[in-house]
Amino acid sequence: MRRRRNVKIVATLGPASDSREMIRALFVAGADVFRLNMSHGTQEDIARRHELIRQVEDEMGRPIGILADLQGPKLRVGAFAEGRATLEEGARFQLDLDRAEGDAARVNLPHPEIFAALEVGSSLLVNDGKIRLKVLERSPEHALTEVVVGGEISNSKGVNVPDVILPLAALSKKDRSDLEFACELGVDWLALSFVQRAEDVIEGRELARGRAAIMSKIEKPAAVKAFAEILEASDGIMVA
Repeated sequence: MRRRRNVKIVATLGPASDSREMIRALFVAGADVFRLNMSHGTQEDIARRHELIRQVEDEMGRPIGILADLQGPKLRVGAFAEGRATLEEGARFQLDLDRAEGDAARVNLPHPEIFAALEVGSSLLVNDGKIRLKVLERSPEHALTEVVVGGEISNSKGVNVPDVILPLAALSKKDRSDLEFACELGVDWLALSFVQRAEDVIEGRELARGRAAIMSKIEKPAAVKAFAEILEASDGIMVA
């Protein structure tokens, strides 16, 4: 089976699609690269899927790309007294360093680096962007926001600050462990999540030491502004 095309199809493997039979069927259907999501599952799960892909590769007699997608720095809110709360559009909602359980008025955000970087007018996206907040005032210990797009928020939901370059390491401790593990397995590509600047890519490349190509994920406006430099430092770009 030979394919001549510039566009490649990437398929993400999960619990419903990680059998040898399903991987073979996806490949025959047109998948060129299989994505291993390092945010979910154990390293043992990742290793098993990697081995299944390589078995199908041997069976089909054609190279199959494997991309390990690193989680990236993940910022999360704390816990709510009732496990969740509903934020109404137009309401005030505070994020702060107080570890007390939250409610519809406030919640803990144990990341002082966010408060240090925020400005009045900055946006925060919560729960994969389902909830949007706008900063009204800030201090080193808190941010008071207006709910622009409301919805339900629950324990440990992720927070993204798209407008601001955060003073965070490009790769978390988990990312570094997963990167080394993926390179030892022999993946073809490493995808770096929430890249903000070219230096983030350079750090990942130094850790990979030539064992895998680097794919930079463009997910933040800061990355768009630094796109030319990020592109120069990367082997590939993913718009996420």
